[in-house]
Amino acid sequence: MKLVFATHNKNKLLEVKALLPKHIELLSLDDIGCTEDIPETSDTIEGNAIQKANYVSEKYRVNCFADDTGLEVRALNGEPGVLSARYAGEEKDAQANMNKLLAALKDKNNREARFKTAIAVNLASEKVIFTGIANGIITDRQYGDKGFGYDPVFIPDGYNKTFAELPLSVKNEISHRAKAMYQLIDYLK
Repeated sequence: MKLVFATHNKNKLLEVKALLPKHIELLSLDDIGCTEDIPETSDTIEGNAIQKANYVSEKYRVNCFADDTGLEVRALNGEPGVLSARYAGEEKDAQANMNKLLAALKDKNNREARFKTAIAVNLASEKVIFTGIANGIITDRQYGDKGFGYDPVFIPDGYNKTFAELPLSVKNEISHRAKAMYQLIDYLK
């Protein structure tokens, strides 16, 4: 089975490929010739995932899924949330986003946060959405060099290392994206 993952993000693609059964051929947007930046104008994480999946399935006539992820920080009333990738500006600079987040939390005692991933799936006429959540805390500085996005500042519950310090094999068992992906994999069976 061929399935398009509506992403240009190579790191996300590697994470997801490691999770999917071998009988599913995973294609990226680049693989199907989609070079445009797909609009993400919804005010919810779920809405953005649905918007991307609908765009790709309608324009390219393929089975696909799309995800959107947000980091929700309790002391910041859920920010950066749906704007996580653009928290520090439209250029989607992960380092600038982390710097802004750490500055906003500088004098905060409550550093509870959660990653939330929504995956929208479009298979023929079926449309389904799955959600995964990873709870944890935001550190006071960056740790580790693996992963991407906010991984160097997020320690998941039950661990003492950030996502950027944990091996991919561990992250792929406990992360928000992995939890949503496992629901997708069960659905595809």
